[in-house]
Amino acid sequence: MSFQITFDQGPHPRAQLGFIAVANADITERDMFKMCPDNIGLHFTRVKMPKICTIDSLAAMETDLDNAIETLMPGRSDVDVICYNCTAGSFVIGEQNIADKINAQRASAFNNTQGTTLLTGVTKALKTMGISKIALGTAYTDDINQLEAQYFSSQGIECVSNIGLGLKTDMQMNKVSPNSLLEFAQYVDRPEAEAVFLSCGALRSIEIIEEAEQRLGKPVLSSNQASLWHCLRLAGVKEKISRYGTLMRDY
Repeated sequence: MSFQITFDQGPHPRAQLGFIAVANADITERDMFKMCPDNIGLHFTRVKMPKICTIDSLAAMETDLDNAIETLMPGRSDVDVICYNCTAGSFVIGEQNIADKINAQRASAFNNTQGTTLLTGVTKALKTMGISKIALGTAYTDDINQLEAQYFSSQGIECVSNIGLGLKTDMQMNKVSPNSLLEFAQYVDRPEAEAVFLSCGALRSIEIIEEAEQRLGKPVLSSNQASLWHCLRLAGVKEKISRYGTLMRDY
């Protein structure tokens, strides 16, 4: 062949990130693309989950995790991070269990991909910010909320309030208005809380983080915000991002 091909680093030279979303997720891709800096590849797949969000249906996702992992660019060695992007599923299935599944499957071909979960990102964000007391507001029912509070307690983080919206489907969660989420952040906040965490990647929380922080005078974190922040940092991207709260802007 006489034609000489030239190669560069491709369209995403800074990092390649993969996200495993639940089957009925609607806003995961939108949120990540909104917040993400330029020249970073974002890739998505889905894992099966029943329509109704319960402890049992969250646990059932583990069965199909291996299949979902296999669909995330399995023949490429340039994927930096693969993240299971479900908050509640992370503590029901077990964040380390999920990370181990990702790492074991990718290690059979490539050693450079790091496996993580959305919840791992939230915990890392809180600890990086030096926060040990949070006001927890979730989309979930009380039984799921209790498990989440127990998880945070095991990580040395106290939930000084723990209030859920009692929603059971992604469709309901997606349709909670941003104004209602802003009021919800104020409702769950307590004076002793060092930050507010709005838990669930199906809530449109990234839209109200800035205003909520201004009103409450403290950091406000959300699931997709903390997940992307963590994945970027794992991939070595240290860029500070405006418009999405203290975490993205200062850490």
